Amino acid sequence: MFERNISEEDVRHVISNGTIIEEYKDDFPFPSFLLNGKVKENRYIHIVLGLDANNQRIYIITVYEPEPALWKDNYSRRIT
Repeated sequence: MFERNISEEDVRHVISNGTIIEEYKDDFPFPSFLLNGKVKENRYIHIVLGLDANNQRIYIITVYEPEPALWKDNYSRRIT
């Protein structure tokens, strides 16, 4: 995240205000989700996180800027 110049503030913003665009309910050890959100300067970021509902914890797996050639609709749907 830091190598990609994505701040902790940006991550918190997307976790709080972003949209779940994909769900991976069968992931192990916890279900995971792909979130999409816009941060400052009209920059979109994706966050993959795991959700441990029993212990009320979120594990951030990765944070990145989506590749424009792979996404459409403001980076919310994969181009197939």
